[in-house]
Amino acid sequence: MTDSERQPRDAEDPLRSVRIGKRDSLEALGIDPYPYDFERTHEAGQLERRYTGLAAGAETADRVRVAGRIRAMRNSGMFIDLHDASGKIQIFCHKDFLGSEALGMVRLLDIGDLIGVEGLIRRTPRGELTLNATAVTVLAKALRPLPEKYHGLADIELRYRQRYLDLIMNPQSRDTLLRRSRVVAAMRSHLAARGYVEVETPMLHTIPGGASAKPFVTHHNALDIDLYLRIAPELHLKRLLVGGLTDKLFEINRCFRNEGLSPRHNPEFTTLELYEAYVDYTAMMKLTEELITTAAETVLGTLQIGYGGTELDLSAPWPRRSMAELVQTATGVDFLALDSAEAAREASARVGAALNGGENWGQALEAAFAARVEDTLIQPIHVTGFPRDISPLAKADRNDARLVERFETYIYGWEIANAFSELNDPQDQHERFEAQMRARAAGDEEAQLLDEDYVTALEYGLPPCGGLGIGIDRLVMLLTDSPSIRDVIAFPTLRPR
Repeated sequence: MTDSERQPRDAEDPLRSVRIGKRDSLEALGIDPYPYDFERTHEAGQLERRYTGLAAGAETADRVRVAGRIRAMRNSGMFIDLHDASGKIQIFCHKDFLGSEALGMVRLLDIGDLIGVEGLIRRTPRGELTLNATAVTVLAKALRPLPEKYHGLADIELRYRQRYLDLIMNPQSRDTLLRRSRVVAAMRSHLAARGYVEVETPMLHTIPGGASAKPFVTHHNALDIDLYLRIAPELHLKRLLVGGLTDKLFEINRCFRNEGLSPRHNPEFTTLELYEAYVDYTAMMKLTEELITTAAETVLGTLQIGYGGTELDLSAPWPRRSMAELVQTATGVDFLALDSAEAAREASARVGAALNGGENWGQALEAAFAARVEDTLIQPIHVTGFPRDISPLAKADRNDARLVERFETYIYGWEIANAFSELNDPQDQHERFEAQMRARAAGDEEAQLLDEDYVTALEYGLPPCGGLGIGIDRLVMLLTDSPSIRDVIAFPTLRPR
């Protein structure tokens, strides 16, 4: 880039202009401010562990090479705090170890610059592990100053928009995203050890299905067709089960739903979805408990966790109670004794549910549950007995045809998991899809579309199976005590400025 091309951006910030001047001075000295590589021998955390027994004031002849970002400079660069992903080490730049040219280059460094350092390990009389620098290499000259040290990056909106700055300045943000990685790894390892095969299914669907939600629409130019970002992988995963790829399979990946934003909702989110042949939804309850407790023990080392000042006990097994039972306990209304949609709507309205007037029996029960029960489910619990009306992909309950064999797991008032005994009767499935299409025609934009190919797949035979979905983002929120889903997604969706 030429100076004339740089000038408009150079002029926008006097601090940036000073740094650009230092970059130019480095180049004038024949120093490349953006070299290709630097060979390290250690990270800061490794050195801290290796030399934990080195006495205060002791020196060594051990030569090491480290690299990282300058986070503090004292005495005109004589002392530098160098941070890498593992920790911090102090760098000592002095004429006893560095030549005059190298010291002159050090004076062109700023907080935020990335450097590589070669030197000798010692511990200062005050006990700080230090590297006596014998060579310093500029690895990336930072042209913008970091946020002020003592206040950090406090602007929540800016933290989400410039996550790279958030990660530099806020150790808690780094820890949250690293814990997320460990949660996913723990769940993947648990499933692999139990014979589950990880698979991948399409992100672009010709028919959105597998959940009740409004999809994002895009267009494929070459085929000249509209496609939908997937709202769930369910129907493709069960196609693989029909094909006999394996009896146990799972996918950890993104889903997309064209819905509003909230502290618990982001338009793109990560789920674990799995299926196992020849079991029902009760097996999924046990597996849900295993996956969540494994994640908690791996990341936190305990099943006693705190979220928002509330103590949660994740110790299994967790209670199992039906939706209708929970609603009756909270309101005194027995929805199972109501035999019409109208009666159910009236009862739901009396207990404070917000209705539009067209709800069927199951939707009225669900609305009463959402209004009076959901937020009270603080400790882990499996809610069973979901209405058939709102569960088009689940098998009917063996004792009550109005219900299905489905549960949702709640913790801290949030749905964390959703599971079924999967519907495998193609005629029943076709009828359920048709009911969804009628609801869609009546104005329900989230009702599911008829997927003829999926019904065709069922006609070749889907074995009895249990299916489970777990929301990774919400689970990570709980395990990191994060108040917003934006805290646990590296790059959340934000309104453009």
